[in-house]
Amino acid sequence: MDLMILAPIGAVAALLYAFVLSKKVLAEDEGNDQMKHIASAIKHGANAYLKRQYKGVAVFFGIMFVILMVLSFMNLVNPFVPVAFVTGGFFSALSGYVGMSIATSANSRTANAAQHSLNRGLKVAFSAGGVMGFTVVGLGMLDMSIWYYILKFFYSSYPVAEQPALITSAMLTFGMGASAMALFARVGGGIFTKAADVGADLVGKVEAGIPEDDPRNPAVIADNVGDNVGDVAGMGADLYESYAGARISACALAVSAGYGFEGMAIPMALATIGIFASIIGSLFVKTNEGAGQKELLGSLRKGTYISGVLVAVGAFALIYLTLGMEGMGQYIAILSGLLAGILIGYFTEVYTSDSYKPTRKLAESSKTGAATIIISGLSLGMFSTAIPVIIVGISVLVSYYMAGGMANPAAGLFGVGLSAVGMLSTLGITLATDAYGPVADNAGGIAEMAGLGEEVRNRTDALDALGNTTAATGKGFAIGSAALTALALIVSYIDQVKLYNPDYNFDLSVTEPTVLIGLFIGGMLPFVFSAFTMEAVGNAAQSVVQEVRRQFKEIPGLMDGTGKPDYASCVDLCTKSAQSQMIAPALIGVIAPVVGGLILGVNGVTGMLAGATVTGFVLAVMMSNAGGAWDNAKKYIEAGHLDGKGSENHKAAVVGDTVGDPFKDTSGPAINILIKLLSIVAIVFAQVIATYGLLK
Repeated sequence: MDLMILAPIGAVAALLYAFVLSKKVLAEDEGNDQMKHIASAIKHGANAYLKRQYKGVAVFFGIMFVILMVLSFMNLVNPFVPVAFVTGGFFSALSGYVGMSIATSANSRTANAAQHSLNRGLKVAFSAGGVMGFTVVGLGMLDMSIWYYILKFFYSSYPVAEQPALITSAMLTFGMGASAMALFARVGGGIFTKAADVGADLVGKVEAGIPEDDPRNPAVIADNVGDNVGDVAGMGADLYESYAGARISACALAVSAGYGFEGMAIPMALATIGIFASIIGSLFVKTNEGAGQKELLGSLRKGTYISGVLVAVGAFALIYLTLGMEGMGQYIAILSGLLAGILIGYFTEVYTSDSYKPTRKLAESSKTGAATIIISGLSLGMFSTAIPVIIVGISVLVSYYMAGGMANPAAGLFGVGLSAVGMLSTLGITLATDAYGPVADNAGGIAEMAGLGEEVRNRTDALDALGNTTAATGKGFAIGSAALTALALIVSYIDQVKLYNPDYNFDLSVTEPTVLIGLFIGGMLPFVFSAFTMEAVGNAAQSVVQEVRRQFKEIPGLMDGTGKPDYASCVDLCTKSAQSQMIAPALIGVIAPVVGGLILGVNGVTGMLAGATVTGFVLAVMMSNAGGAWDNAKKYIEAGHLDGKGSENHKAAVVGDTVGDPFKDTSGPAINILIKLLSIVAIVFAQVIATYGLLK
């Protein structure tokens, strides 16, 4: 049996399940007229933003398509690359759009469901997140399946032994479109959502002293729109790219290791097993009324753990049927990636959830003001990098050596690629728990603005706090998988150069000047990229703060509730700022490896990719965890601890959360896309770099 047929089967299953979940969500009652009106405003703002974003990104894709077409006519890139670049970007954007559409439809339905029970609210929000998760994996599998069969037909006249290398060589270059789209979506959406969030919090909570999501705040709708365009559409495009990159690189490494078509099929079949395991696991997510954060986390953990166990069982059968007992080393590599993902998620939760000591200790630091909570949050984020780095390091060693790396380095590297696929195999349910968060956050805002009562708001607050933790866990998971995938892509870049130039003289020792310079440049790139994105959020937030202040000052009766705020102006400000300021940071990932390659050559680019992977991984973990902990420290105080809402402790925590917003939702999660985009661009332009690089 050709196991590759499992890929389109998995794609169809995932998309059908996403459709079923969407029908389930849409069958829920939207609530009263006021709730419908608020939800409609959020949906309108989110759609308007994405429409403008896609127009801008279309220009970039058009320019890149022309450049790639010229290079293909010069035989410097694979002739399929220009079209595949567009299809990758299209499916990445589509996955984000579908997820955002259902999220904006689910927010009022979640708020209304929370009027009945906590479990019902959880079910609606989680089902909406499931639409995002299963759409991403379904479209990811569909895109790769289509191209696999197109390429297999195209290369069918070549000797069978040569076909796997030709197919994977072409498919490696196809990830650039998805990566570019993901970076634009993550950066643009991140700038929008955090500019709105910062503006709403600084003027609303700190200056005006009004509650979060208060309808008098002119930035409140923009804040809710931002949750969808950044944390749903942006995240969907982000993880689509991670999912595609891990499978493509693993397929290429399988061919390099000599496993041929059979080896290529293993990552795809493993992903299909993960889809069915995630569907089963999602059926076990439920909770009881009055559940605390640990109980709610346990509800989501149950689903992800069941999915993980099912993947472990299915992967054993897969490896045994394809490679026999001799392939048990590859099976252990899959398990190491699967376990590494679970452990990274768990320890991210420990550092960011207010159910554990680190975040509670961070909240305590608010007693002495905003400065100390910022210092403590930075310290927490830095400490939190140690465990994920150790986990990934152990996973790489176990995967490499158990897969036979001592005797055959190529087989060991295939094991590393499989560990990345194993980590992402349960992405359907993992992403569902992540995308659930913005829906719950929006539901809380609608409950507040529609005046649904304290009991409903308490339920939505519980769901929202859970969402903060699952979002941080999801980001840690995505960053960990990015590190493994980036390592596999670096190896694939070297293989791609060898394919075009078999006699190329590689010297990758750190004493080689171009490699050393590349390491320094690569290590610097995540910091410069973060500086661009942080500054973009700051600039955009300033304009929102000024607009909110103006409205409070100039609109009669706004503070006492008789005046009506101009929500649309804040949405428009955030949209314009995000669109204008996302270009520079996004272009770094495309320009750096090409310019660096033309100057430093192949060896220098290899050093650049390694440097960016190391510092990018650590910096992304630090920023994501610090931001998540600041957010939950604020929510811990708002829940009635340390003098509660409105206290000096609370004001200090709001400032800490404001600093953490671009950390966790703009710069941090975008870095993992950057490190993979650098590698994929290098792969696409490998022949250009090898041919025209100044320093060979």
